[in-house]
Amino acid sequence: MSEFSDHEKKVLMDHFSNTDDSVFAIITTRQVDRGALMSRYSRTDKSMRKVFLDEFLHNESRGQEFYDKVLLEYGDDSVAELGEAQIAIEGVSNIAVKKIEDRRLGLSYLEKSSRYVAWDKKVAGRYKFFLEPDIMDSRHADRYVDSCNLDFDMYSKNIQPMISFIQEREPIDRQKFKTSDGKDALFSDLREESDIKSATRIYNATIRAKALDVLRGLLPASTLTNVGITGNGRAFEYLLTILYSSGLKEERDLAFKMHRELSTVISSFVKRSDDPHGKEMQKYLRQIRKESKDFSARYLKPSKSSDYLVRLVDAGGQKKAEDMVITALLYDQSPGLSYRDVLSQVRKMPPNARKVIIKRFSEMRANRRQRPPRGFEMAEYTFDLRTNYGMFRDLHRHRVLTLERQLLTADHGFSLPEEIIALGIKKDFEDCMYRSKEVFALLKGQMPEQAQYVVPFAYNYNYFIKLNLREATHLLELRTVPQGHADYRKVAQSMYRCIKKSHPNLSQIIKFVDLKAYGLERFEAEKRIEEKRKRLR
Repeated sequence: MSEFSDHEKKVLMDHFSNTDDSVFAIITTRQVDRGALMSRYSRTDKSMRKVFLDEFLHNESRGQEFYDKVLLEYGDDSVAELGEAQIAIEGVSNIAVKKIEDRRLGLSYLEKSSRYVAWDKKVAGRYKFFLEPDIMDSRHADRYVDSCNLDFDMYSKNIQPMISFIQEREPIDRQKFKTSDGKDALFSDLREESDIKSATRIYNATIRAKALDVLRGLLPASTLTNVGITGNGRAFEYLLTILYSSGLKEERDLAFKMHRELSTVISSFVKRSDDPHGKEMQKYLRQIRKESKDFSARYLKPSKSSDYLVRLVDAGGQKKAEDMVITALLYDQSPGLSYRDVLSQVRKMPPNARKVIIKRFSEMRANRRQRPPRGFEMAEYTFDLRTNYGMFRDLHRHRVLTLERQLLTADHGFSLPEEIIALGIKKDFEDCMYRSKEVFALLKGQMPEQAQYVVPFAYNYNYFIKLNLREATHLLELRTVPQGHADYRKVAQSMYRCIKKSHPNLSQIIKFVDLKAYGLERFEAEKRIEEKRKRLR
């Protein structure tokens, strides 16, 4: 028999997906209700719906103190993970958005794409880049604005010429498309009007994406973008604390605005980010940066390293890595044996047995979405990378790894796409790079953090990545698919070759890396999207 009366059931249906099953969704609209309800539920033998009726249904009159009391009593910071929010941030620089996206857990991001959206539009007569306050208050303000405007001018005026150039190099008549009856045909052989329209749409989208990919290196880091964030209260609170502690005014202002808006939906979960507790954490974060900078200046000498794209710095010994992986693969199906027992026996395995085990686990994977078992997390790799900033932005999206980065700089040279040379705009491109470097040099002595805003995406950037073999498998197989940007495909391919050389047996698990080069990276993907559109229609 139901524990609820008909009237109670009617009330509950506005807050839960059902009233009589043991599994139900919480659909009450207020996030703070959801979080506090989950907290209270863990300390009572009542059912959740009964708790809601008895303690939450009429709690609005009791005010915010009610929620603070509930959350305080159930104490652990993890309680703040029970409240979620979505927030949109518009007109934020690429410097600030990367600081936001540095957070690895509890937050998901969707950022405006540099591949599908052009940055050639002006608002109120000016391009969309951030006027950094400290720079604008300095004597270098005009040079900063002129440099960014030059970048945007060069970018904007070459979109159509680059599209035309790529069309000439990869004409539509050479491309194959799917007809309505599922056959492959050259564009010139298409007869149905619907097939011709579909092929034209695929081709135009591919060409435009390629052109914007090539030109994105001209965009300065001050370029304004949009980002949507979904996350829980605990992650948002830490993000706000990080931003409040920043040395950049843009990021501190963002913290204030985000805090204000999040307080309208999950106030109890983010309130500590700037209270005395939060201010103490901000002080601690600033102190970490200061001490790291001081120790670096005291003990490290400047040196000029050779040029590189990808270097594998550390992979552990080959046999040790195999021992660890195979032990983890067998452990959960070896009842009665301790981890040390399994490891001891694995170490005595003959080489052929190791190969058989790794090969079999590799053979079982039928596609890249079938991820390797967790045992492959036991092998780890540290990579030294110096790629252009645009490329970094793509790798930065992978969060199940350790990534540490330096300040953006114009001191390590820049990437020059071969399409820029072929189009005949090499000198104009280099003029933008050199102008930006001049302004960067003027700014970096007095304000190194703010100087980052003037650096274009094409400039090379130092960072390192530490990741395990399981995550490397995901990253390298994903980032070498044909539709990927040419820059990060090259980096992912280089990382794969390093792992294969270091661990030839273990690297068999990375089955779906594509080592080929492509002229129109998006072409096959656009064809698949068009097929999905047809099925929907």
